[in-house]
Amino acid sequence: MMMKREEMRMRHQTANMRRLSALLASSSLATSCAFLHTYSAPSLSSLRMGNKFVASSSEMGFATGSCLRPPRICSMPTVGGRNAKCSALMSESRGISSSAERVTLERIVDSLKEGEYKKVLVVAGAGVSCSAGIPDFRTPGSGLYDNLHKYDLPYPEAIFDVDFYRQNPVPFVTLAKEIWPGVKYRPTLTHCFFSLLDKKGMLQRIYTQNIDGLEAVAGVDPDRMVECHGHFRSASCINCGTAHEADDCKSSILEKGSAPTCNNCGSLVKPDIVFFGEVMPSRFSDLVHFDVASCDLVVVLGTSLLVAPVASIPDWVKSDVHRLLINREMVGSFHGDKPLDVFLEGDCDERCAYAAKVLAFISIFHCHDILMFLY
Repeated sequence: MMMKREEMRMRHQTANMRRLSALLASSSLATSCAFLHTYSAPSLSSLRMGNKFVASSSEMGFATGSCLRPPRICSMPTVGGRNAKCSALMSESRGISSSAERVTLERIVDSLKEGEYKKVLVVAGAGVSCSAGIPDFRTPGSGLYDNLHKYDLPYPEAIFDVDFYRQNPVPFVTLAKEIWPGVKYRPTLTHCFFSLLDKKGMLQRIYTQNIDGLEAVAGVDPDRMVECHGHFRSASCINCGTAHEADDCKSSILEKGSAPTCNNCGSLVKPDIVFFGEVMPSRFSDLVHFDVASCDLVVVLGTSLLVAPVASIPDWVKSDVHRLLINREMVGSFHGDKPLDVFLEGDCDERCAYAAKVLAFISIFHCHDILMFLY
């Protein structure tokens, strides 16, 4: 059985490499635009054609113990053909003089109170959703992968593979029923804080690496969100790309326990979650350059800052922008003694609740209670 699984995995990866090679050969921009980002183990990569990001099916890294997130996508963003400018932003933006005035948490809070920050850019990772109770992938016994073991997957990540879904959609349908936004899991206090920032007119954009959709459930305006790895609010055919009614897709998966089929070509339909080999939503490349150039505060929460290109967003902002990290540990370029960075160690919910109280917003706990009552 183990040999059969390994055979299937290797055959699948070979087929995908051929497909990706064909894509490369058809793109005159591929050689100049492709950017390889290497991690220690396993090796992760992706291919970008023009302004599009393609997740390679060889990207097999889900962090042990991490909350639900889709395949890792590693690329340097090209925005309107301006990847060189983004590169310049990344290399120059944090070249801050050690003599710059040091920013404190009190300074950031006071500036928020006084309305000095009007374009807050949020980068959110799996940590903002952990308290919602969303299970991780790999924890023995309770992880989602263990619960899918009965479907005899050739390898756990096959659940996010387009070719495997085409052959056997049942594992993903089972997972989708488990995590469909607003059905079983509710927004956390952190998601409520995002919603308050939005309603106060202070939110520039949220870039989230999660696919749980809890920002939208909490009431954040979809225009203020970039769901980098897709969402469940729309659906399309995996073959011809024809849009499918999201409500019909939801009904088919949640009520019937089956994947919907396309009215156009008869192939399978799935929610618009980024699978291996699929293109990253264009919304990222459409907005990221404007957002990093115009924001006046970056808040990073619940992330390891290891998954590119999202991990690089805090480094692309202008050199005079203040950066706040709310996390259990120091990550990314926040390491080191940088005068414009503030690290607030601890749980996302606790810190956001504190911030809401200090800022004299309506009680974030009251906001959370209202959400629980409505759902």
